[in-house]
Amino acid sequence: MANESRPCPCDIGDRFDYEGCGQEVQVEHIKAYVCKPASTDKAVIVIHDIFGWQLPNTRYMADTLAANGYIAICPDFFAGKEPWKPSDDWSKFDDWLKTRDARKINKEADAVLKYLKEQCGAKKLGVVGFCWGGVAVHHLMVTYPELKAGVSLYGLIKDSDGIANLLNPTFFIFAEKDDFIPLHQVTLLEQKLKKNCKVDYEVKIYPGQTHGFVHRKREDINPQDKPYIEEGRKDMINWLNKYV
Repeated sequence: MANESRPCPCDIGDRFDYEGCGQEVQVEHIKAYVCKPASTDKAVIVIHDIFGWQLPNTRYMADTLAANGYIAICPDFFAGKEPWKPSDDWSKFDDWLKTRDARKINKEADAVLKYLKEQCGAKKLGVVGFCWGGVAVHHLMVTYPELKAGVSLYGLIKDSDGIANLLNPTFFIFAEKDDFIPLHQVTLLEQKLKKNCKVDYEVKIYPGQTHGFVHRKREDINPQDKPYIEEGRKDMINWLNKYV
């Protein structure tokens, strides 16, 4: 829940007890988690939330993409800076965030794209991102034409003026009861896209869900949410399958 003392709702939530199927590699100046299927020329960059590239939940999503036929790479877009911890002082969150701008990741993106093309043989590229990573997807999809599809999951959209300049198809996933992203902002985003966007896009709001639902909640703890969690994950993969 977001309030003045906790300005971001990305609580650790139900953290997966998950080891991961991939491996950690060095990609120029950053580390990354990579999971590869047997043989494919399709790859997806997975962008973490404020809890960083080592969060088991995010690695689980990368492994899910790999199981669906994609080379999945989750780089450390904080470039060695410490991720946020649930025990950290939320009154200092804004200052912490200023040193981790989701729109200033081109150096890391360039390194990852080079790695995917030269080391993994990737020819078709997409990107997905969660919360902080959802904002990063907005940036990359208006900057890098080689990214043929993007999926932004509950990325903040307060300053979405440039979002209509998307270069390739982008899917926006939001939660109906997200205290951090009011529905009127989602409506404004839809209006801007409808008016100015030249590529395919979709904006979808999932009923009854809260921030982080696709990669945070455990279905066995929240059985009523399970259909929407599964739907969100399926929609993400279907979008990539369609355009990558």
